[in-house]
Amino acid sequence: MIAGTEAAPSKFLASFRGLIGCCPNCGRGRLLRNFLKPVDHCSACGEAYGHLRADDAPPWMTILIVGHIVIPALLFVEQTYEPPTWLHLAIWPALTLLLTLVLLPRCKGLVLGLLWCTGAPGSERG
Repeated sequence: MIAGTEAAPSKFLASFRGLIGCCPNCGRGRLLRNFLKPVDHCSACGEAYGHLRADDAPPWMTILIVGHIVIPALLFVEQTYEPPTWLHLAIWPALTLLLTLVLLPRCKGLVLGLLWCTGAPGSERG
């Protein structure tokens, strides 16, 4: 899992590093290139990440988080201010899209950090 003699970071630290898009091992290299594509290996420490597969967990987490933010906010605004429908149609889809684009790579980094620190094999063959 971790090359070298350094102690492995804690699950919390590795997950946090993944959440902010850094290498879960050293915290210096990038974990994702482009928008959602994981790097093959860390540019700083050389740890391999190309074999890890996050699959459906990041979109699931993103939908869960965005839904728990947008739906209560929408209901609160509707109950409190009763804005016209066109205003709802202008605000809520844009907010949903913005939150999704911001959270999806962070959720993917978190999942990849958890997969790496738990020693998941990263393939279906196990």
